[in-house]
Amino acid sequence: MLQRERQLQAKISKLADALLFGLAFWLTHKVRSVATFDPTNQIQEFSYYAWLLPVIFILTPPLLEAHGFYQRPVLGSRSQLVWALFKAATWLTLIVVTLLTLVKQEGARGVVFPFAAVAILLVFIKEELLRNWSWSQLGGSQLRRVILVGSRAETLRLAAELKTVAIGQVEVASHLDLSKTSVGELAEQLHTHSANAVIISPRETLFGEIEKAIRTCEVEGVEVWLRADFFQTQISQTQVDELYGHPMLVFRTGPDASWQAIAKPILDFFGALLLLVFLSPLMLVIPILIKLTSKGSVFFKQQRAGLNGAPFTMLKFRSMVTNAEQLKQELAALNEMSGPVFKITNDPRVSPLGRTLRKWSLDELPQLINVLRGEMSLVGPRPLPVDEVKRFDDLAHRRRLSVKPGLTCLWQVSGRNNVNDFREWVRLDLEYIDNWSIWLDLKILWRTIPAVFTAAGAR
Repeated sequence: MLQRERQLQAKISKLADALLFGLAFWLTHKVRSVATFDPTNQIQEFSYYAWLLPVIFILTPPLLEAHGFYQRPVLGSRSQLVWALFKAATWLTLIVVTLLTLVKQEGARGVVFPFAAVAILLVFIKEELLRNWSWSQLGGSQLRRVILVGSRAETLRLAAELKTVAIGQVEVASHLDLSKTSVGELAEQLHTHSANAVIISPRETLFGEIEKAIRTCEVEGVEVWLRADFFQTQISQTQVDELYGHPMLVFRTGPDASWQAIAKPILDFFGALLLLVFLSPLMLVIPILIKLTSKGSVFFKQQRAGLNGAPFTMLKFRSMVTNAEQLKQELAALNEMSGPVFKITNDPRVSPLGRTLRKWSLDELPQLINVLRGEMSLVGPRPLPVDEVKRFDDLAHRRRLSVKPGLTCLWQVSGRNNVNDFREWVRLDLEYIDNWSIWLDLKILWRTIPAVFTAAGAR
Protein backbone atom coordinates (compact mmCIF):
# COMPACT_ATOMS: atom_id res chain seq x y z
CA MET A 1 0.00 0.00 0.00
CA LEU A 2 1.30 3.45 -0.90
CA GLN A 3 2.45 5.71 1.93
CA ARG A 4 -0.27 8.32 1.35
CA GLU A 5 -2.94 5.62 1.66
CA ARG A 6 -1.30 4.24 4.82
CA GLN A 7 -1.07 7.70 6.38
CA LEU A 8 -4.71 8.50 5.60
CA GLN A 9 -5.87 5.17 7.02
CA ALA A 10 -3.70 5.66 10.11
CA LYS A 11 -5.23 9.10 10.80
CA ILE A 12 -8.77 7.76 10.49
CA SER A 13 -7.88 4.71 12.59
CA LYS A 14 -6.32 6.84 15.34
CA LEU A 15 -9.44 8.97 15.61
CA ALA A 16 -11.68 5.90 15.64
CA ASP A 17 -9.53 4.13 18.25
CA ALA A 18 -9.53 7.15 20.56
CA LEU A 19 -13.32 7.35 20.33
CA LEU A 20 -13.68 3.61 20.92
CA PHE A 21 -11.47 3.71 24.02
CA GLY A 22 -13.57 6.61 25.33
CA LEU A 23 -16.76 4.69 24.52
CA ALA A 24 -15.35 1.66 26.35
CA PHE A 25 -14.78 3.76 29.45
CA TRP A 26 -18.36 5.08 29.35
CA LEU A 27 -19.86 1.64 28.64
CA THR A 28 -17.91 0.02 31.48
CA HIS A 29 -19.15 2.67 33.91
CA LYS A 30 -22.72 2.29 32.62
CA VAL A 31 -22.69 -1.50 33.04
CA ARG A 32 -21.05 -1.26 36.46
CA SER A 33 -23.59 1.31 37.70
CA VAL A 34 -26.67 -0.77 36.74
CA ALA A 35 -25.28 -4.27 37.36
CA THR A 36 -24.72 -3.99 41.13
CA PHE A 37 -27.40 -5.28 43.53
CA ASP A 38 -25.68 -3.97 46.65
CA PRO A 39 -26.93 -0.44 47.48
CA THR A 40 -23.84 0.14 49.63
CA ASN A 41 -21.53 -0.55 46.70
CA GLN A 42 -22.79 2.15 44.32
CA ILE A 43 -20.24 4.18 42.34
CA GLN A 44 -20.22 7.87 41.54
CA GLU A 45 -22.06 9.33 38.53
CA PHE A 46 -20.13 9.33 35.24
CA SER A 47 -19.66 13.10 35.45
CA TYR A 48 -17.39 12.38 38.44
CA TYR A 49 -14.94 10.61 36.09
CA ALA A 50 -15.64 12.56 32.87
CA TRP A 51 -12.38 14.51 33.18
CA LEU A 52 -10.56 11.29 32.29
CA LEU A 53 -12.11 11.18 28.80
CA PRO A 54 -9.76 13.84 27.31
CA VAL A 55 -6.83 11.95 28.84
CA ILE A 56 -8.00 8.73 27.18
CA PHE A 57 -8.63 10.46 23.83
CA ILE A 58 -5.17 12.06 23.80
CA LEU A 59 -3.12 9.10 25.04
CA THR A 60 -4.74 6.25 23.11
CA PRO A 61 -3.23 6.92 19.61
CA PRO A 62 0.39 7.48 20.75
CA LEU A 63 0.29 4.43 23.04
CA LEU A 64 -1.03 2.24 20.24
CA GLU A 65 1.55 3.65 17.84
CA ALA A 66 4.35 3.07 20.36
CA HIS A 67 3.46 -0.62 20.42
CA GLY A 68 3.41 -1.02 16.63
CA PHE A 69 -0.36 -1.13 16.20
CA TYR A 70 -0.39 1.16 13.15
CA GLN A 71 2.71 -0.33 11.55
CA ARG A 72 1.24 -3.81 11.05
CA PRO A 73 -0.62 -4.82 7.85
CA VAL A 74 -4.41 -4.39 7.88
CA LEU A 75 -4.79 -8.05 6.91
CA GLY A 76 -1.94 -9.21 9.14
CA SER A 77 -1.81 -11.53 12.13
CA ARG A 78 -4.68 -11.30 14.62
CA SER A 79 -2.40 -12.35 17.46
CA GLN A 80 -0.11 -9.41 16.67
CA LEU A 81 -3.14 -7.12 16.71
CA VAL A 82 -4.39 -8.37 20.09
CA TRP A 83 -0.92 -8.25 21.67
CA ALA A 84 -0.38 -4.63 20.60
CA LEU A 85 -3.84 -3.73 21.87
CA PHE A 86 -3.23 -5.48 25.19
CA LYS A 87 0.05 -3.65 25.84
CA ALA A 88 -1.36 -0.22 24.95
CA ALA A 89 -4.53 -0.78 27.02
CA THR A 90 -2.48 -1.97 30.00
CA TRP A 91 -0.31 1.13 29.94
CA LEU A 92 -3.37 3.37 29.60
CA THR A 93 -5.01 1.65 32.58
CA LEU A 94 -1.89 2.18 34.69
CA ILE A 95 -1.84 5.87 33.75
CA VAL A 96 -5.53 6.27 34.64
CA VAL A 97 -5.01 4.54 38.01
CA THR A 98 -1.99 6.76 38.70
CA LEU A 99 -3.94 9.92 37.89
CA LEU A 100 -6.82 8.87 40.12
CA THR A 101 -4.36 8.22 42.92
CA LEU A 102 -2.63 11.59 42.47
CA VAL A 103 -5.91 13.53 42.61
CA LYS A 104 -7.07 11.34 45.52
CA GLN A 105 -10.25 10.45 43.73
CA GLU A 106 -12.13 7.23 44.40
CA GLY A 107 -10.73 4.65 42.01
CA ALA A 108 -13.83 2.64 41.10
CA ARG A 109 -11.87 -0.51 40.38
CA GLY A 110 -15.01 -2.05 38.88
CA VAL A 111 -14.74 0.50 36.06
CA VAL A 112 -11.03 1.14 35.55
CA PHE A 113 -9.80 -2.44 35.23
CA PRO A 114 -12.59 -3.95 33.05
CA PHE A 115 -12.36 -0.86 30.83
CA ALA A 116 -9.19 -2.18 29.16
CA ALA A 117 -10.88 -5.47 28.18
CA VAL A 118 -13.90 -3.67 26.73
CA ALA A 119 -11.63 -1.28 24.78
CA ILE A 120 -9.66 -4.22 23.34
CA LEU A 121 -12.90 -5.93 22.31
CA LEU A 122 -14.32 -2.81 20.60
CA VAL A 123 -11.12 -2.07 18.65
CA PHE A 124 -10.79 -5.76 17.70
CA ILE A 125 -14.35 -5.68 16.28
CA LYS A 126 -13.48 -2.51 14.35
CA GLU A 127 -10.39 -4.19 12.90
CA GLU A 128 -12.40 -7.26 11.89
CA LEU A 129 -14.92 -5.06 10.09
CA LEU A 130 -12.04 -3.26 8.37
CA ARG A 131 -10.50 -6.60 7.40
CA ASN A 132 -13.78 -7.77 5.83
CA TRP A 133 -14.21 -4.43 4.06
CA SER A 134 -10.67 -4.63 2.64
CA TRP A 135 -11.42 -8.15 1.45
CA SER A 136 -14.55 -7.01 -0.36
CA GLN A 137 -12.77 -3.99 -1.89
CA LEU A 138 -10.20 -6.32 -3.44
CA GLY A 139 -12.83 -8.55 -5.00
CA GLY A 140 -12.78 -11.30 -2.40
CA SER A 141 -8.99 -11.61 -2.34
CA GLN A 142 -6.81 -10.56 0.58
CA LEU A 143 -4.00 -9.52 -1.74
CA ARG A 144 -3.52 -6.67 -4.21
CA ARG A 145 -2.16 -8.32 -7.36
CA VAL A 146 0.70 -6.39 -8.98
CA ILE A 147 2.85 -6.88 -12.05
CA LEU A 148 6.50 -5.89 -11.71
CA VAL A 149 8.03 -4.26 -14.80
CA GLY A 150 11.78 -3.75 -15.18
CA SER A 151 14.99 -5.70 -15.46
CA ARG A 152 14.91 -9.19 -13.95
CA ALA A 153 17.37 -8.24 -11.21
CA GLU A 154 15.37 -5.14 -10.23
CA THR A 155 12.00 -6.92 -10.13
CA LEU A 156 13.41 -9.85 -8.14
CA ARG A 157 14.86 -7.47 -5.53
CA LEU A 158 11.55 -5.61 -5.27
CA ALA A 159 9.56 -8.84 -5.03
CA ALA A 160 11.76 -10.05 -2.16
CA GLU A 161 11.29 -6.73 -0.36
CA LEU A 162 7.52 -6.75 -0.81
CA LYS A 163 7.38 -10.30 0.52
CA THR A 164 8.89 -8.99 3.76
CA VAL A 165 7.21 -5.61 4.29
CA ALA A 166 3.82 -6.08 2.57
CA ILE A 167 2.69 -9.35 4.12
CA GLY A 168 -0.98 -9.97 3.46
CA GLN A 169 -1.28 -6.92 1.21
CA VAL A 170 0.55 -7.46 -2.08
CA GLU A 171 0.86 -10.49 -4.34
CA VAL A 172 3.36 -10.37 -7.20
CA ALA A 173 1.40 -11.82 -10.13
CA SER A 174 4.22 -11.74 -12.70
CA HIS A 175 7.51 -10.17 -13.80
CA LEU A 176 8.00 -8.42 -17.14
CA ASP A 177 11.18 -7.03 -18.76
CA LEU A 178 10.22 -4.52 -21.47
CA SER A 179 13.71 -4.69 -22.99
CA LYS A 180 13.01 -8.33 -23.89
CA THR A 181 9.24 -8.39 -24.45
CA SER A 182 6.70 -6.09 -26.09
CA VAL A 183 4.22 -3.84 -24.35
CA GLY A 184 1.51 -6.05 -25.84
CA GLU A 185 2.64 -8.78 -23.47
CA LEU A 186 1.90 -6.40 -20.57
CA ALA A 187 -1.71 -6.10 -21.75
CA GLU A 188 -1.98 -9.89 -21.89
CA GLN A 189 -0.60 -10.18 -18.35
CA LEU A 190 -3.09 -7.60 -17.10
CA HIS A 191 -5.95 -9.71 -18.49
CA THR A 192 -4.55 -13.05 -17.32
CA HIS A 193 -3.89 -12.00 -13.72
CA SER A 194 -6.61 -9.33 -13.29
CA ALA A 195 -3.86 -7.12 -11.89
CA ASN A 196 -4.74 -4.21 -9.60
CA ALA A 197 -1.52 -2.26 -10.25
CA VAL A 198 1.72 -2.23 -12.23
CA ILE A 199 4.99 -1.28 -10.52
CA ILE A 200 7.68 -0.03 -12.92
CA SER A 201 11.38 0.02 -11.99
CA PRO A 202 12.75 2.37 -14.67
CA ARG A 203 16.48 2.28 -13.92
CA GLU A 204 17.38 -0.05 -16.83
CA THR A 205 14.33 0.54 -19.03
CA LEU A 206 14.05 3.03 -21.89
CA PHE A 207 11.69 5.89 -21.13
CA GLY A 208 9.93 5.36 -24.45
CA GLU A 209 8.96 1.83 -23.39
CA ILE A 210 7.86 3.11 -19.98
CA GLU A 211 5.59 5.66 -21.65
CA LYS A 212 3.99 2.91 -23.76
CA ALA A 213 3.47 0.78 -20.63
CA ILE A 214 1.79 3.68 -18.79
CA ARG A 215 -0.51 4.35 -21.76
CA THR A 216 -1.46 0.66 -21.90
CA CYS A 217 -2.40 0.76 -18.23
CA GLU A 218 -4.33 4.02 -18.78
CA VAL A 219 -6.48 2.31 -21.39
CA GLU A 220 -7.03 -0.65 -19.05
CA GLY A 221 -7.79 1.58 -16.06
CA VAL A 222 -5.00 0.00 -14.01
CA GLU A 223 -2.85 2.06 -11.62
CA VAL A 224 0.84 2.52 -12.42
CA TRP A 225 3.39 3.05 -9.65
CA LEU A 226 6.64 4.39 -11.10
CA ARG A 227 9.56 3.93 -8.72
CA ALA A 228 11.44 7.19 -8.22
CA ASP A 229 14.70 5.73 -6.91
CA PHE A 230 16.46 5.60 -10.27
CA PHE A 231 18.78 8.35 -9.01
CA GLN A 232 20.84 7.39 -5.98
CA THR A 233 20.60 10.31 -3.53
CA GLN A 234 22.14 10.35 -0.05
CA ILE A 235 20.04 12.74 2.03
CA SER A 236 17.39 14.17 -0.30
CA GLN A 237 13.77 13.23 0.23
CA THR A 238 11.93 12.45 -2.99
CA GLN A 239 8.44 13.86 -3.45
CA VAL A 240 5.98 14.07 -6.30
CA ASP A 241 4.57 17.49 -7.09
CA GLU A 242 3.23 19.47 -10.02
CA LEU A 243 4.48 22.58 -11.83
CA TYR A 244 1.60 24.21 -13.71
CA GLY A 245 0.29 20.88 -14.96
CA HIS A 246 3.69 19.21 -15.36
CA PRO A 247 4.33 16.32 -12.93
CA MET A 248 7.61 16.78 -11.07
CA LEU A 249 9.88 14.64 -8.94
CA VAL A 250 11.29 16.91 -6.23
CA PHE A 251 14.54 16.05 -4.44
CA ARG A 252 14.55 18.18 -1.31
CA THR A 253 17.07 18.31 1.57
CA GLY A 254 15.49 21.22 3.44
CA PRO A 255 12.14 21.59 5.22
CA ASP A 256 9.09 20.67 3.16
CA ALA A 257 6.20 23.03 2.38
CA SER A 258 3.74 22.71 5.27
CA TRP A 259 1.61 24.73 7.67
CA GLN A 260 4.71 25.03 9.85
CA ALA A 261 6.66 26.54 6.96
CA ILE A 262 3.84 29.07 6.53
CA ALA A 263 3.81 29.80 10.26
CA LYS A 264 7.58 30.45 10.44
CA PRO A 265 7.65 33.82 8.55
CA ILE A 266 4.56 34.93 10.48
CA LEU A 267 6.32 34.10 13.76
CA ASP A 268 9.43 35.90 12.50
CA PHE A 269 7.61 39.09 11.53
CA PHE A 270 5.43 39.52 14.58
CA GLY A 271 8.14 38.22 16.92
CA ALA A 272 10.66 40.75 15.56
CA LEU A 273 8.07 43.55 15.67
CA LEU A 274 7.19 42.74 19.29
CA LEU A 275 10.85 42.60 20.31
CA LEU A 276 11.59 45.91 18.60
CA VAL A 277 8.75 47.59 20.50
CA PHE A 278 9.76 45.97 23.79
CA LEU A 279 13.46 46.79 23.34
CA SER A 280 12.95 50.25 21.84
CA PRO A 281 14.46 52.01 24.90
CA LEU A 282 17.71 50.08 24.37
CA MET A 283 17.55 50.73 20.62
CA LEU A 284 17.54 54.45 21.43
CA VAL A 285 20.11 54.47 24.26
CA ILE A 286 22.79 52.27 22.66
CA PRO A 287 23.37 54.54 19.61
CA ILE A 288 23.83 57.51 21.96
CA LEU A 289 26.41 55.58 24.03
CA ILE A 290 28.28 54.53 20.88
CA LYS A 291 28.45 58.14 19.68
CA LEU A 292 29.66 59.36 23.07
CA THR A 293 32.42 56.74 23.46
CA SER A 294 33.90 56.44 19.96
CA LYS A 295 34.03 58.03 16.56
CA GLY A 296 32.35 56.52 13.56
CA SER A 297 28.99 55.18 12.49
CA VAL A 298 26.48 53.81 14.99
CA PHE A 299 25.81 50.78 12.79
CA PHE A 300 28.16 48.18 11.38
CA LYS A 301 27.00 47.05 7.94
CA GLN A 302 28.40 44.00 6.22
CA GLN A 303 27.50 41.82 3.27
CA ARG A 304 26.43 38.43 4.59
CA ALA A 305 25.32 35.27 2.77
CA GLY A 306 21.55 34.79 3.03
CA LEU A 307 19.20 32.17 1.64
CA ASN A 308 21.06 30.00 -0.91
CA GLY A 309 24.03 32.38 -0.58
CA ALA A 310 22.25 35.53 -1.83
CA PRO A 311 24.09 38.51 -0.28
CA PHE A 312 22.26 40.99 1.96
CA THR A 313 23.36 43.86 4.19
CA MET A 314 23.33 42.71 7.80
CA LEU A 315 23.02 45.37 10.53
CA LYS A 316 24.73 45.39 13.92
CA PHE A 317 25.51 48.05 16.48
CA ARG A 318 29.17 48.88 15.94
CA SER A 319 31.24 47.20 18.67
CA MET A 320 34.70 47.61 17.10
CA VAL A 321 37.02 50.37 16.03
CA THR A 322 36.24 51.92 12.67
CA ASN A 323 39.18 50.25 10.85
CA ALA A 324 38.36 46.75 12.18
CA GLU A 325 38.20 45.16 8.72
CA GLN A 326 41.70 46.42 7.83
CA LEU A 327 43.13 45.14 11.13
CA LYS A 328 41.59 41.71 10.52
CA GLN A 329 44.36 40.84 8.05
CA GLU A 330 47.04 41.62 10.64
CA LEU A 331 45.33 39.38 13.22
CA ALA A 332 44.72 36.43 10.89
CA ALA A 333 47.46 34.35 12.56
CA LEU A 334 45.56 34.54 15.90
CA ASN A 335 42.37 33.00 14.49
CA GLU A 336 41.02 30.36 16.91
CA MET A 337 38.30 28.94 14.66
CA SER A 338 39.12 26.19 12.18
CA GLY A 339 37.90 26.65 8.62
CA PRO A 340 37.05 29.94 6.89
CA VAL A 341 35.56 31.69 9.95
CA PHE A 342 37.54 34.31 11.90
CA LYS A 343 37.18 34.49 15.71
CA ILE A 344 39.65 35.30 18.49
CA THR A 345 39.34 35.71 22.25
CA ASN A 346 39.77 39.25 23.59
CA ASP A 347 39.75 40.71 20.09
CA PRO A 348 41.77 43.96 20.36
CA ARG A 349 39.55 45.61 17.78
CA VAL A 350 36.57 45.55 20.16
CA SER A 351 35.88 48.81 22.02
CA PRO A 352 35.20 48.85 25.81
CA LEU A 353 31.51 49.54 25.19
CA GLY A 354 31.50 46.98 22.39
CA ARG A 355 32.76 44.31 24.80
CA THR A 356 29.70 44.89 27.00
CA LEU A 357 27.37 44.93 23.99
CA ARG A 358 28.80 41.63 22.77
CA LYS A 359 28.66 40.01 26.20
CA TRP A 360 24.91 40.49 26.35
CA SER A 361 24.36 40.15 22.56
CA LEU A 362 23.02 43.71 22.42
CA ASP A 363 25.04 44.42 19.29
CA GLU A 364 22.78 41.97 17.41
CA LEU A 365 19.54 43.88 18.08
CA PRO A 366 19.47 45.77 14.72
CA GLN A 367 19.17 42.39 13.00
CA LEU A 368 15.52 42.47 14.06
CA ILE A 369 15.21 44.95 11.18
CA ASN A 370 16.71 42.33 8.86
CA VAL A 371 14.07 39.90 10.11
CA LEU A 372 11.29 42.40 9.35
CA ARG A 373 12.73 42.84 5.86
CA GLY A 374 12.51 39.07 5.32
CA GLU A 375 16.30 38.70 4.94
CA MET A 376 16.67 36.73 8.19
CA SER A 377 14.63 34.60 10.58
CA LEU A 378 14.53 34.65 14.36
CA VAL A 379 16.01 31.12 14.31
CA GLY A 380 18.39 29.76 11.71
CA PRO A 381 22.09 29.28 10.96
CA ARG A 382 24.06 32.42 11.75
CA PRO A 383 24.87 34.40 8.58
CA LEU A 384 28.53 34.40 7.56
CA PRO A 385 30.34 37.13 5.62
CA VAL A 386 30.21 36.56 1.85
CA ASP A 387 34.01 36.29 1.61
CA GLU A 388 34.08 33.53 4.27
CA VAL A 389 31.42 31.55 2.41
CA LYS A 390 33.52 31.75 -0.75
CA ARG A 391 36.36 30.04 1.15
CA PHE A 392 34.34 26.93 2.06
CA ASP A 393 36.60 23.96 1.33
CA ASP A 394 33.71 21.48 1.49
CA LEU A 395 30.72 22.14 -0.79
CA ALA A 396 28.52 20.17 1.63
CA HIS A 397 28.92 23.10 4.05
CA ARG A 398 26.85 25.23 1.70
CA ARG A 399 23.74 23.24 2.66
CA ARG A 400 23.55 25.46 5.76
CA LEU A 401 22.55 28.19 3.27
CA SER A 402 19.42 26.26 2.21
CA VAL A 403 17.35 28.08 4.86
CA LYS A 404 17.25 31.72 5.92
CA PRO A 405 19.95 32.75 8.41
CA GLY A 406 18.79 33.58 11.90
CA LEU A 407 19.39 35.66 15.00
CA THR A 408 19.93 32.55 17.09
CA CYS A 409 20.58 28.89 16.36
CA LEU A 410 21.59 25.56 17.85
CA TRP A 411 25.22 26.68 17.72
CA GLN A 412 24.55 29.63 19.99
CA VAL A 413 22.44 27.81 22.57
CA SER A 414 24.99 24.97 22.60
CA GLY A 415 27.76 27.13 24.01
CA ARG A 416 27.78 30.08 21.62
CA ASN A 417 31.40 31.01 20.94
CA ASN A 418 32.78 27.95 22.78
CA VAL A 419 32.51 25.99 19.52
CA ASN A 420 35.92 26.35 17.85
CA ASP A 421 35.65 23.72 15.12
CA PHE A 422 33.81 25.01 12.05
CA ARG A 423 32.80 21.45 11.14
CA GLU A 424 31.04 21.14 14.50
CA TRP A 425 29.34 24.47 13.83
CA VAL A 426 28.10 23.20 10.46
CA ARG A 427 27.04 19.88 12.01
CA LEU A 428 24.79 21.73 14.46
CA ASP A 429 23.35 23.86 11.65
CA LEU A 430 22.59 20.78 9.53
CA GLU A 431 21.09 19.03 12.55
CA TYR A 432 18.74 22.01 12.87
CA ILE A 433 17.82 21.89 9.16
CA ASP A 434 17.23 18.13 9.11
CA ASN A 435 15.04 18.19 12.24
CA TRP A 436 13.35 21.55 11.73
CA SER A 437 9.87 22.21 13.08
CA ILE A 438 8.14 25.28 14.46
CA TRP A 439 8.40 23.65 17.89
CA LEU A 440 12.17 23.36 17.52
CA ASP A 441 12.30 27.10 16.73
CA LEU A 442 10.30 27.88 19.87
CA LYS A 443 12.55 25.60 21.92
CA ILE A 444 15.70 27.34 20.64
CA LEU A 445 14.18 30.77 21.31
CA TRP A 446 13.36 29.67 24.85
CA ARG A 447 16.91 28.35 25.38
CA THR A 448 18.34 31.58 23.97
CA ILE A 449 16.94 33.64 26.87
CA PRO A 450 19.12 32.07 29.62
CA ALA A 451 22.08 31.86 27.20
CA VAL A 452 21.91 35.65 26.73
CA PHE A 453 21.18 36.63 30.33
CA THR A 454 23.96 34.42 31.71
CA ALA A 455 26.34 35.48 28.91
CA ALA A 456 27.12 31.78 28.40
CA GLY A 457 30.09 31.33 26.08
CA ALA A 458 30.30 35.06 25.32
CA ARG A 459 33.66 36.60 24.39
